[in-house]
Amino acid sequence: MSVFFFTSLQSYEEGHIYNDDIKIVYRDYGPKDAQPILLVQGLGGQLINWPDHVINFLIENNFRPIVFDNRDTGLSSRISSNLFTDENRSKTITNTYIRYFFRLPINAPYSLDDMAEDSILILDHLSINKAHLLGISMGGMIAQIVAANYSDRIKTFTLIASSVSTPGPLNGPSKDVRKLLMQRSNNPNATIDERIARTKKIFKLIGLENSNLETKEFYDKSVESINRAGTDDSGFSRQLMAILASKNRIQKVKSIETKTLIIHGAEDPLIKVNNAYKANKLIKNSNLLIYPKMRHLIEEPVFNLFKEELLIHLQEV
Repeated sequence: MSVFFFTSLQSYEEGHIYNDDIKIVYRDYGPKDAQPILLVQGLGGQLINWPDHVINFLIENNFRPIVFDNRDTGLSSRISSNLFTDENRSKTITNTYIRYFFRLPINAPYSLDDMAEDSILILDHLSINKAHLLGISMGGMIAQIVAANYSDRIKTFTLIASSVSTPGPLNGPSKDVRKLLMQRSNNPNATIDERIARTKKIFKLIGLENSNLETKEFYDKSVESINRAGTDDSGFSRQLMAILASKNRIQKVKSIETKTLIIHGAEDPLIKVNNAYKANKLIKNSNLLIYPKMRHLIEEPVFNLFKEELLIHLQEV
């Protein structure tokens, strides 16, 4: 099922697929005769959170961006779990972090492998045999599994601000970022203004230094994201559990033969830059780009730093 939309920026087709009884909502920007590129979002990210400057750049260069809401975000299905009742939600997340730091097994409601399968089913639904693949942050972790398990479906792989290992004390979030993530996980009933204030705090830590977040555009986009997702914000916690429960992907990543471009910020406080060097070492057919002023997001000034290298990477195949 799909519906066509038109905006002042671009037209797109929106639809959904099912993985068993889990609905995944996607957006296909077209055009149909351009080269398809599947973009996989990070923790809590929705399909509307891909910046216009990224989508427009791809369209202008004859690519067909396809974006989607991961399970537990946006308009895609929420995964019900008795672990996440209001009464024990905070306890569940706290216990998850304790088990994670002591390297004990974590019983997550689903895995990153399940999310990788969601991704590939979108290509099946759109009758796309091969596509370029780009993943950021958690989306990069999901995309690593896609590139490893479905190598015949992937033309090129781009990995941005991501990790090949489960985040740990040496390669994971800084203390300040981890504290804010825990606040989001443990406070599902925050008001819109509280959520926006929290988002600003996170963006100030992980985004471009001195970015102006006191704008109508930022506020409107934040409200749109909140309204689109509804009041149930528990999916963020379940996605976080999927990351922390992820089995070591190193052997899978070693098997990736697809031409890969790895992009990372030297000052990334969420996923430290040593993760990029490790990925570059593991993926034989990969190139590494490190940018001193880049943190974890791809704001327009950051995207301008590497967009030409990205284009060369995508066009070389």
